[in-house]
Parts: sequence; structure tokens; C-alpha cells
Amino acid sequence: MLKKAQRELDAQIGKERQVEDLDIKNLPYIQAIIKEAMRLYPAGPIIEHEASEDCDVGGFHVPAEFRPERFLTGHADVDLRGQHLELIPFGSGRRVCPGISFALQVMHLALARIIHGFELKIPNDSNIDMSGTPGIISCKATPLQVLLTPRFNPMFYK
Repeated sequence: MLKKAQRELDAQIGKERQVEDLDIKNLPYIQAIIKEAMRLYPAGPIIEHEASEDCDVGGFHVPAEFRPERFLTGHADVDLRGQHLELIPFGSGRRVCPGISFALQVMHLALARIIHGFELKIPNDSNIDMSGTPGIISCKATPLQVLLTPRFNPMFYK
């Protein structure tokens, strides 16, 4: 998944500049990663949930695996702004999060810049524990440790 995202970024952005806000609309795989991450791990889960296996809830299929490609094909039109009831990590209607636009802009740009600018590696190739803590804001129970190695010339990062 990381290599696929880096290939998309290298093809659309190149290796001479960093990702900018206006580039995000041309990065469908990065958008799909954000959608899939928000599907499985919403920032503020009011009701705790975790699908340990595929299941159906209220007529909606809830896959357990992390697979961004699902948002490139049959669910490509699904957005995160509360218009599609199958994915509403920010709520919808009158109760929608007022910071949704800012949050989406920051998430897309931060993820794109990190993936574009760095190789990511987990120390000791250990498994990542994605369990969270209960509460209004979802936090990881175990801190995520990642080694970042620059992909480009040092001048790229100025």
C-alpha cells in the first residue's frame, strides 16, 4: 500500500517539489487511504466499534480488513462529509463536525507529504497494535513508533 501511494505521488507530483493543497484532488489513492482509515478508525467514535471479521449491520456490509482500493471502484463516490450513511466519521446533518473541512485538508496534506517525502519503517518489523482507548477522542492504546528515512535530496525539505 505504501509503495502504491508513493508511485501515485511520484507520478502526479514528481520528485522536485512537495505536495500542495491543490494537488490532493489528483491523488485518488491518498483520498482512498483517508476514507478507509476513517471508516475503521474514526477520530471521535461515540459508540465503540470494531469488526474482527466481516459482518452486516443494518443492511450495510462492514469489512474487517484495511483495503483502500474499495474506495477506488464501487464506492468511489462516497465522501466523508456525511452525505453517504455508509461512511459518516464526522457525523451528518445538523450534528456534523464544524471542523470537517479543516480536518480533511490537514489529514490529506499531512499524509501525502509524509508518504511522498519519506520511507516509513516499523522498528523490528513488529506488528502494529491498532487498539484504541475508550473516550470522546480515539487514541492509540500503544504509541506508534515509525522510522522515517528521507526519500529525496536534503534541499527538497527546505
